[in-house]
Amino acid sequence: MWVPHVSPLLRDVGYSIHAPSMPQTKKLGEIRLIPIPIKDEIVQGDSLADKLLTAVGRRRLRFQSGDILVVKHKIVSKAEGRFVDLATIQPSPESMNWAKQYGLDARVIELALRESRTVIRRKNGALITETRHGFLCANSGIDVSNVDGGKTALLLPEDSDRSAANLRRAIKKTIGVSVPVIITDSFGRPWREGLTEFAIGIAGMKPLRDDRGHRDPHGYRLKASVEAIADELASAAGLVCGKLNRAPACIVRGFAFAAGRSSVRELLRKPETDLFR
Repeated sequence: MWVPHVSPLLRDVGYSIHAPSMPQTKKLGEIRLIPIPIKDEIVQGDSLADKLLTAVGRRRLRFQSGDILVVKHKIVSKAEGRFVDLATIQPSPESMNWAKQYGLDARVIELALRESRTVIRRKNGALITETRHGFLCANSGIDVSNVDGGKTALLLPEDSDRSAANLRRAIKKTIGVSVPVIITDSFGRPWREGLTEFAIGIAGMKPLRDDRGHRDPHGYRLKASVEAIADELASAAGLVCGKLNRAPACIVRGFAFAAGRSSVRELLRKPETDLFR
């Protein structure tokens, strides 16, 4: 079992994760994760491309061909003005009763219901919904942390694929380098404690890697190996960005991806094949 290794030389510029040498038919690669701190608060109308490029330059770095940019959705939603003043939300009696029972904010519950396509589960104070995008998550992905102390809620980007494509296009226009973009959010998972990062928007690369039909080192032909690499990269970036580090973006360097047009919808399981709804 290999243990991730953090090189002391990289502590100020990112993390280098690799496996030790072992017999392989292919040479193992190395993936570098470089957090991008942003000093200023993102406000509506800000150019994320300009903010990120300035932050990258401040670290004396530059985007390279083959890099992937992973961005937390909060700065995307803030730049797009996806704010809701909770004082303007009048919760229904149903939302008030539910919130009172579990010590929750009825306005957030009401807003989550308005932003949902359907309610998947409502139990023990947890409200699991399907958003208009098709994501299954708590409270329709509505967030009140890292905004203004609880007075304002932040919604998901209206179209996170479009947001990723716009950011990718703006960066390429400025520096001439085409960088795939993944937008992420923190979701819980069935059967597992804790949150992890998921891809909610993507542009410039395929979100899945299909290894079906390939043979493993023992000659077995793979039949069900479709890997959600966009989610894996989102989680990897979450390790260096953290929740309190003011580093809402990360450069992934050294990962071999398949370029091309894509949509986060490719990661969403169809209801007819979903055994857990």
